[in-house]
Amino acid sequence: MKYSNIPTAQSLVHHCKARNIKNIIISPGSRNAPLTISFSEDPFFKCYSIVDERCAAFFALGIAQQLIQPTVILCTSGSALLNYYPAIAEAFYSDIPIIVISADRPSYKVDIGDGQTIRQENVFENHIGYSANLKQDVSHATHKVRKYDPDLLIKDDNIEQSQTLVQKYNDKAINQALNIAFTDNTPVHINVPFEEPLYETVEESSLLTQIELLKDEGENGQEEWQDYIHSWQNASRKMVLVGVNPPNEIEQIYLEKLAKDPTVVVMTECTSNLYHPNFFPNIDSIIAPIEKSANRDELFKILRPEIVLTFGGLIVSKKIKAFLRDYPPLKHWHVNSKKAYNTFFCLTRHFKMSPNELFKNLLADTSNQESNYYDYWAKRKVHYKLRREQYLLEIPFSDMWVFHKALESIPNNYQLQLSNSSTVRYAQLFDLEPSIRVFCNRGTSGIDGSTSTAIGASIYDTNPTLLLTGDLSFLYDSNGLWNNYIKPNFRIIVINNGGGGIFRILPGKEETDNFNTFFETTHELKIQSLADMYNFEFQSVSKKIDLIKALDNFYKKSEKARILEIKTPRILNNNILLSYFDFIS
Repeated sequence: MKYSNIPTAQSLVHHCKARNIKNIIISPGSRNAPLTISFSEDPFFKCYSIVDERCAAFFALGIAQQLIQPTVILCTSGSALLNYYPAIAEAFYSDIPIIVISADRPSYKVDIGDGQTIRQENVFENHIGYSANLKQDVSHATHKVRKYDPDLLIKDDNIEQSQTLVQKYNDKAINQALNIAFTDNTPVHINVPFEEPLYETVEESSLLTQIELLKDEGENGQEEWQDYIHSWQNASRKMVLVGVNPPNEIEQIYLEKLAKDPTVVVMTECTSNLYHPNFFPNIDSIIAPIEKSANRDELFKILRPEIVLTFGGLIVSKKIKAFLRDYPPLKHWHVNSKKAYNTFFCLTRHFKMSPNELFKNLLADTSNQESNYYDYWAKRKVHYKLRREQYLLEIPFSDMWVFHKALESIPNNYQLQLSNSSTVRYAQLFDLEPSIRVFCNRGTSGIDGSTSTAIGASIYDTNPTLLLTGDLSFLYDSNGLWNNYIKPNFRIIVINNGGGGIFRILPGKEETDNFNTFFETTHELKIQSLADMYNFEFQSVSKKIDLIKALDNFYKKSEKARILEIKTPRILNNNILLSYFDFIS
């Protein structure tokens, strides 16, 4: 086994090992060679080589998303580091622990005109849990330190003592960064300056690393529950609204209590991974008919909750956000161990705990008040479901019909990764089989890394993974296919409407060259070319009967991963979607 002869490179390996951090995603470079050598030569670590840093970061995010454990991304100096930023922002808002380790040039080589040299310290300042800016080792390349920055050495030029101080500082900073990644489930950044030579190694590490593992002691003090329990029990209209939520997180006993309470409606999105016959999964289909009603104000006032309880990540539905902003509840309680967003501008309480902890106290008393609140909403669910079924029988081949068939076709126990924009919004309109686990990068809601995230997420999943994506999302992250870790059971469905179809349903659309070029960004790019390049099995369909036949075969065992392209009519889709809400109203 080999280690870099640079002390800080050895130290970082020891710190990661001590915390059982095994997954290291490495992008090639020279400045990060000391760390690349040290991690890749140690069989304790599972190292992945991903060339494109943006893809590498989203790939790591997918792994961390599934394991709920920190994953390391490692890159060279310069612009490479900046390519991590979209995934870091996503991890920051999605509470996913990513550890960024960036190699850097010595401070005396920054801003002197050297290539691949930028100001790397605190580069993620606004979207990071902690930035550790390490000091340069002075026991390595000491002659250059003396020449270019002698102030790094103590006055009597005692190299051993100077290095001891550097190591003490660096160990403290590394401990702080890694412990925050674990306790706060957040990305952290460790910036490491290395001087050349970079490739020299030793067979053993004799470094005595100071490792300080922190224990998460939880929140101090005892929550006073009496007032909250009283408010909850005396409210006759309560809404529980759930955004992005990991599968199997909420104990079934609490879901049953909520489902049987006539004063409670539980509104879920497909990303909530919560299922019960009494829950309300298709939020927009419930609210749209009320929006279009002649007596909408009266109906919204009837449906206005006294208490809104939210947990999970960001909400997709704009309609529910508009409803609760225009008709705010008396109380909005949010449950999250770290943060609470004032989404409806009426936040009254942030419970810094897990939902299970809250429900254990809040739902201890099973007595329920009489109310017709649930029944009122339930009637609307029955109505739109019947109308939706009828509408789907009448519409032609289109995005909406395709999404219905694609979602309906997914086998049990699949992991479903959704891209953003139109894909996740269409998915909210339909019901999914409860064994399907749903994920989407809703922290920043960008289209930029969906493919890479899905591939990373598939690595440790024993069940197959399906990425359901639009053409722009897929093309945007096509470099995500450039890796050697795609399983044969990995599946991609690309719904190709020839551009950014979501812009056709947004205000301000005009059928002009300007709109087509700068908003919809129409294209005629060939998905098959990418499939051939990256050795995927490929099929393309554009008719109902062909899609049904293709889906019958699509999920069967294969030697290669598969891409199914579904071409839909660009012009027709927006009218069918907008007409749906008129039809069910």
